[in-house]
Amino acid sequence: MTEKPSPAKKPTEVSITRAKGRPMLSWVGKKPLGRVTAFPAQAIERFSASNASNAAPAQGLGSADWSKWPQGLPQGGLLYHGDNKEVLAHLLANGFRGQVKLIYIDPPFDSGADYVRKVQLRGPKGTLKIDGEDYALGEQVQYTDIWSNDNYLQFMYERLLMLKELLSEDGALYLHCDWNKAHHLRCLLEEVFGTDGFRNEIIWQRVAARSDSTTYNHIHDVVMYCTRGPDFVWNQQYHEYSDKYVEDKYSLVDASGRKYQLDNLTSPNPRPNMTYEWMGHSPPDKGWRYSKESMQELHDAGRIWYPEDKQKRPRLIRYLDEGKGVPLRSIWTDINPVNSQADERSEYPTQKPETLLERLIATSTDPGDLVLDCFIGSGTTAAVAQKLGRRWIGCDINKGAIQTTAKRLQGVMREQAQALAAANSQGELVARDDAPTAPCQLSFSTLRVNDYDLHIQHNEAVELACQHLGLTRTRTDPFFDGTRGAMLAKIIPLNHPLTPLDLEALRTELKNRPEEERDMLVVSLGQEHKAREWVAQYNHNRPVNKIHLIELRTDRKAGGFIKHEPMSVQAHLERDGNTLVVQIDDVVSPSIIARLDLQEGIFRASIPDWRAVVDCVLIDTQHDGEVFNVALADVPARKQDLVAGRYELPAPPTGATVAVKLIDMLGEECVVRLHA
Repeated sequence: MTEKPSPAKKPTEVSITRAKGRPMLSWVGKKPLGRVTAFPAQAIERFSASNASNAAPAQGLGSADWSKWPQGLPQGGLLYHGDNKEVLAHLLANGFRGQVKLIYIDPPFDSGADYVRKVQLRGPKGTLKIDGEDYALGEQVQYTDIWSNDNYLQFMYERLLMLKELLSEDGALYLHCDWNKAHHLRCLLEEVFGTDGFRNEIIWQRVAARSDSTTYNHIHDVVMYCTRGPDFVWNQQYHEYSDKYVEDKYSLVDASGRKYQLDNLTSPNPRPNMTYEWMGHSPPDKGWRYSKESMQELHDAGRIWYPEDKQKRPRLIRYLDEGKGVPLRSIWTDINPVNSQADERSEYPTQKPETLLERLIATSTDPGDLVLDCFIGSGTTAAVAQKLGRRWIGCDINKGAIQTTAKRLQGVMREQAQALAAANSQGELVARDDAPTAPCQLSFSTLRVNDYDLHIQHNEAVELACQHLGLTRTRTDPFFDGTRGAMLAKIIPLNHPLTPLDLEALRTELKNRPEEERDMLVVSLGQEHKAREWVAQYNHNRPVNKIHLIELRTDRKAGGFIKHEPMSVQAHLERDGNTLVVQIDDVVSPSIIARLDLQEGIFRASIPDWRAVVDCVLIDTQHDGEVFNVALADVPARKQDLVAGRYELPAPPTGATVAVKLIDMLGEECVVRLHA
C-alpha cells in the first residue's frame, strides 16, 4: 500500500546558467539546459533517533548553521526518491542554490553491464539461500548501465550544469568513474566548470592485480576533482608513513624509545638577518632557518642535536610520533574495497568504501557543511557525512537504493543517539582532541518527487518479460531490447500503456535503418485504443517491418504474465495500561513465492517462518495518513537474524491510527493501519 501524497503544488521553472568553459565535445542532440521544470516533493517518511532509540539523544548537536535552511523543508537529512534531474531542479527552486559545500557523484559508468543486488531470505546462515537462474529471487536488477553514447553524454551534461548551480563558491565536486568514460567526462567537467575549475584527477587502485586477463588489467577507478571558484575549502589530509619510509628516515631512537630523524636547521634561501652565531657554531652561508628566539625555544625543549665537531651544523630533532604523515598525492593505493563488516556492507553492487568518502569529505568540508550525492546507491556518502558531523542530501531513482540508504542511516543515527545519551549521563561531554565530531542531525525525511514506483521496477520487469516471452536480449542496440526469432523486440516502459507517440518513435527509428527488413514485436503493459488503430493502419499492405503486439496482461497466448498480487500482512493490537503491543501474525509475499516457484524443486514449504521474507518493520503510533513518522524501527543487523514480530511501545491516545510498514526482501512495501 502506498502512502497518500500531500496535495500537489504547481511546478515552477528554474533557470540554469551557461557552462563556463568553451564547448569541447559534440554529440547528436547536444543542447544547453537553459530552464528546467521543478516539481514539488511529497514527504513520505520521517525518522528520528529520539523516537526509534531506547536512549533519548543528548542536547547540543553539531554546530551547523540552520538559519539558511529553506523554509518549508524539515531540518535534518533529506533523502529523495526520484529522477535526480527533477530532484536537483526541486532543490534549486527551494533555496539550495549555492548552498552545497561538497558534491560526490558515482554515476553509471556506461559500462554495458547490468548491476545486480544480491538478495536472500532472512534466517540462519545457509538455510534459505537461493541458487537460481539469472534474475530469479537471488538477484534484483538495480539499473541497466547501457547507453547510446550521445544519450549518456547529454544525461551527464544536464546534471553537471545543475550541480554547478547548487555548489557554493568555495565548494568542490568529485566525480567517480572508471576508465570507460573518464576521457569524455573530463571534457564535460572542463566545459561546465572551466579549465581552471578542474583541479586534479585521483587514481584509486580498487582491486589487486589479476592474472586472468588477455590485456592490461583494469584495477583502478578515477575520481575527478573540480571547484566552483578559486578560493575553496582545503583541509590537507595525509597518508600514513610506509614501513620502508619509517625504516629509512626514522632510524634513530632516543633513550625513551621514541624514533626520530635529524633535519636541516639551515635556510634554503638567503636570509641575511638570520646569520648569527649559535652555541659556538658559525652561521650557514644563507643563514639559519629560525630566528634566535625560536632557536632558543627549540634548545630549551631539547629539540636540537649538537655535533661534537664545531665545524658541523646542529640538526633539528623530528620525532616520528609527531608527524602527520605524507601529504596526499593523486594516486591512492591504501584504500581497500568495501570490507565485510555488517555496518558497512549492504550487498549493493557498486558500493564504495567509507574510507574513500571519509577522505574526500574531510578534505573539502568542515563540520556543519552540506554534502550532496544524487546517485546515492547504498548510502555511503550520507552515512559518512552523518558520522563526520556534516549535513547531507541524497537521492536516487531506484527504490531499492532509497530503502537500503534509509536502513543504513537509521542504524548510524541510533548508535549516535545512544552514544550521546550515555556520554551525557556520565558527564563526559567535554572537549577532547580525540572526541568524535558531534552529528548535525539525528533525524531525516524521505521525500518523493513524482511517483517512480513503476519506473523503478522496469529493468527487472524487462528481464522477466524476456524470460517469459523467450526473447534474446540485445546489449548493444540503443533502441531495441532484443529479438524473438526473426523479429526485433521493443518493450515499452511499463509505467504507461502503449501510445501512438511510442509507435511514432518506432517509425522514426526505422527511417534511420533503411536496410532493416525484419518485423517488430512490441510488448507493453496496456494499450491505448488509438495505438491499436495506428498499428492496423501501419501494417495495411506492408510487406516488411510489420508490427506485432503483445499486451502482457491480456494476450491470449503470452498474456497473464504480470498479475501483481500485493504483499499481505495480518497484525493486531493489544493495549496493556500505558503500553501498546503490536503483534504481527503472518506475512505473505506473493512476489517472493512466485520467484521461488520459478526455481525447480523449491516450494512454499521452503519458507517455514514468515519473518524470513521480511527485511524490516517500521511503526508509526500516530499516523496522520500522509507522512510516516517512524516511532520504532526493527532492522536486524545481520542477514541471519529475524525481525521480532512483537513490539511494545508507549500507548498513543485512544482512537489513534497505528501504521505498521513492512518491507520484504525484494523491496516491496505494505502498510497496515490499525486503531489503538
